[in-house]
Amino acid sequence: MTAPPLLELRNLTVGYRAPVVADLSLSFGRGQFVALLGANGSGKTTLLRTISRHIKPLSGEALINGQNVNDIKPSALAKILSVVLTDRSSVPMLRALEFVALGRHPHSDFLGRLKDRDLHMVESALEAVRATDLADRFVDELSDGERQKIVLARALAQEPTLMLLDEPTAHLDLKHRLEILAILRGLCHSRELSVLAAVHDVESASKIADLALTIKKGKLAGFGQPEAILTPSAVRELYDCPQANFDSALGGLEIATDGQAGRAFVLAGTDKGALIFRLLAKHGYALSAGFFRPSDLDAHVALALGAKILTLESLNNETSANSDRLKQLFDEALLELDRCDLLAVAKGISSGEPNFPVAADLSERLVLEAQKRNLPIIKLGEANDLSPLIEFLGRLKAERSSQAA
Repeated sequence: MTAPPLLELRNLTVGYRAPVVADLSLSFGRGQFVALLGANGSGKTTLLRTISRHIKPLSGEALINGQNVNDIKPSALAKILSVVLTDRSSVPMLRALEFVALGRHPHSDFLGRLKDRDLHMVESALEAVRATDLADRFVDELSDGERQKIVLARALAQEPTLMLLDEPTAHLDLKHRLEILAILRGLCHSRELSVLAAVHDVESASKIADLALTIKKGKLAGFGQPEAILTPSAVRELYDCPQANFDSALGGLEIATDGQAGRAFVLAGTDKGALIFRLLAKHGYALSAGFFRPSDLDAHVALALGAKILTLESLNNETSANSDRLKQLFDEALLELDRCDLLAVAKGISSGEPNFPVAADLSERLVLEAQKRNLPIIKLGEANDLSPLIEFLGRLKAERSSQAA
């Protein structure tokens, strides 16, 4: 007989009197990290509160191990499910070890006495979240990141098979945000714990989650592997942000420019252009770029920033065919150059690139054409030092400010 899913939602509609999210149907098993994504107000917290029985569903049901959560006794549910919501209550005069021990309440006797196994589980929970050094400190004296570790340890001390978290990394600095996510991911592997976490960080979710659950306009927008669900168009629509371009191959989010400062042509390739593209985009430049392969990192970043790119396919043995293709490519580059206000040239395109001689020849010819057009040409320094471009953009900004005054 096949075991039921760890969590299953059947036509679940959640909300307060009126539906917030309607008709959710999905399921997943043990040992999985599920990222719950959606804009503020989309219903992520309401969904978590419904699954955890803080509020009743408007219709449908949520099942854990095949049983409706509302039919499970609270004492039994607490041994299966732990919940970490965003509420921050004061914990006066309580040390971290004592606070984590509260998680053993479902397993202790009527008087709340802890046995040796309970103490072992408390220590194990502290060790799992890398917080053994915090055991004797008062909770109210901990930083936000340290406190979140202790909250997770308390939830872990319940020995759950499913943990629900609402924005577990909110208000944390980068160090603690990455550490908390790494801890949760590790627990999914080491303890077969499943985590359903509402998060806003699409980049992190794409890299650590086994499954992504997205909510948009009161409906399930997508559910499945992040590589399939978090497409560039899906992320833009999810957050109603047309300038946000998510590259699923790199797991990175880029913000496209409006081009108000003008347009720049960047000669790059073999991963030399990404920083140049981002610098120019931050200064308001639309982008044209070449000459590199479609699989090049530069191509991914440039496209995510809305650039017009000129890619160099692998060449074949037909000389005449190659000549025709390269002429067409260079003609396209000239058309792009005529739209541009400057040319930036990356330093040190690798001679190990199979198409390097061709790319180098096209680049040299385009630099000559830029000189004929009296375009500013900024050549980047060794190790792709960006300072020449930074200085140029700084001077340009100062000139524009002076003219405006």
